[in-house]
Amino acid sequence: MGFSIALIVFSLLLMLLVLMHKGKGGGLSDMFGGGMQSSVGGSSVAERNLDRITVVVGVLWFACIVVLGLIMKLD
Repeated sequence: MGFSIALIVFSLLLMLLVLMHKGKGGGLSDMFGGGMQSSVGGSSVAERNLDRITVVVGVLWFACIVVLGLIMKLD
């Protein structure tokens, strides 16, 4: 039951984080300072942090799916 709730939370969080990423014409990340580009090139610090957070949440989401699959297989 706990992993099911965690999966729902991580799924919603992952959707939110993906929507915040800057797309072709900008994104919701512009509202939170992601639109400021560094003069050195590449993405801003906010965008890189958003990328890292998204990857971590994605890995946790995947881990929840694997654990739930193993639990269902054992039952």
